[in-house]
Amino acid sequence: MSDKQSTKPPAGTRDFLPDEIRRRQYVIDVIRDVYEKYGFEPLETPAFENIETLLGKYGDEGNKLIFKILKRGEHEQTGEADLALRYDLTVPLARVVAQYQNEIPRFFKRYQIQPVWRADRPAKGRFREFFQCDIDGLGSTSPVIEAEILSAVGEILQRLGFQDFVIRLNHRRLLTALLDKAGLAPGQHGEALTAIDKLDKIGLDGVEKDLVARGIDAGTAGRLMASFATPAHGSLGALTLLLAGHESGAAALRELDAIVDLVASTPVAAKIRIDPSLARGLSYYTGAIMEAAVPDLAGSLGGGGRYDNLVGMFLGRDVPACGFSLGLERIIVVMTERNMFPAAIAGSPVDILVTIWNDETRADAIALAAELRQGGLRVDVYPEADKLGKQFKYASSRNVPFVAIAGDDERSRGEVAVKDLRSGEQTAVPRAGAAAFVAGTLNREP
Repeated sequence: MSDKQSTKPPAGTRDFLPDEIRRRQYVIDVIRDVYEKYGFEPLETPAFENIETLLGKYGDEGNKLIFKILKRGEHEQTGEADLALRYDLTVPLARVVAQYQNEIPRFFKRYQIQPVWRADRPAKGRFREFFQCDIDGLGSTSPVIEAEILSAVGEILQRLGFQDFVIRLNHRRLLTALLDKAGLAPGQHGEALTAIDKLDKIGLDGVEKDLVARGIDAGTAGRLMASFATPAHGSLGALTLLLAGHESGAAALRELDAIVDLVASTPVAAKIRIDPSLARGLSYYTGAIMEAAVPDLAGSLGGGGRYDNLVGMFLGRDVPACGFSLGLERIIVVMTERNMFPAAIAGSPVDILVTIWNDETRADAIALAAELRQGGLRVDVYPEADKLGKQFKYASSRNVPFVAIAGDDERSRGEVAVKDLRSGEQTAVPRAGAAAFVAGTLNREP
């Protein structure tokens, strides 16, 4: 006989039990509400794309993390792939904009909340299957787009209860200017950005060693790290001096300054930090880049930036675009560890359990449940005619606050006995008013 088959889900994926799903839905509802408050519209795309849609959009490191789908049927033996699971929601958006260019507004603001897949090494808050919660604004190069996105992200995190988050802000051309100033050749920029993107995980010394391992001269690597180590490296004044004579870098700095000015009057203003070491690993970013983080999480709660050239890969002409992606799983990990969820989220899935007096009254129990549901309550029915004590114990184990008992005496009087399992108090109420009685006790509208 073979060994018992494992029941664990694949590494980097999870099963979600009811309480976990309620927590996830709570976060998603807040995110969706704020996104729509800022005028973003919903969009959904398929779980998989043609492989050529995805390849070449994320850089060499990203290409390695794409889950490829083998050709099927008679082509399966070739080992070739023609489809791939979604790596992110941004490239599919770019494809959609190119496909439906005549059907979407000139300034297209969309949000998308769907799972993506990456063949990454699982770690705390890092999974192979995870949800992204994206917003993107397309059609304008105005820094108003960045300001609106930053404001929306900040409002979401504050509504969820985060107080200690920061949103790091940088610019790809500013970063390029720092690489130039340190003496890196243009052909070395890609390797350097990949190393710098690990700065929050391995520190300055770790990145410097990684740069050298990637073939960058030790002196050049040291100069680059020195530009990130200065205490004033996040001040616009210090960066202006550092980038003196570099026209593109100075222009990038002016764009960052404009974004900071635009958010100055919003609640998120105090959370913005200019950080020239922020890299964002994806190769399609062209302008401002941003990342939200909290101190006790390796990695970020989400990030994004401007990508004015990506849609052009599909359309043949560039469409300016900027977006941000919140990582649902990472947000939930931190909120769970910090006990940030409202008590009601972990409460009972139902308001009242209808007990069954005996087998002959099962139909009446179903009818009573229907009446209570019509009164706006969430109702479960115990499926068997067990002893009442056993039915009460089951309700308590599920944190159900009330049970309804319709025995022979109650039915003859047209009443229902409602027992509050939290206080132990039992009340006989008219059957027609049972839903209103429970709803009133729960401080909810009947």
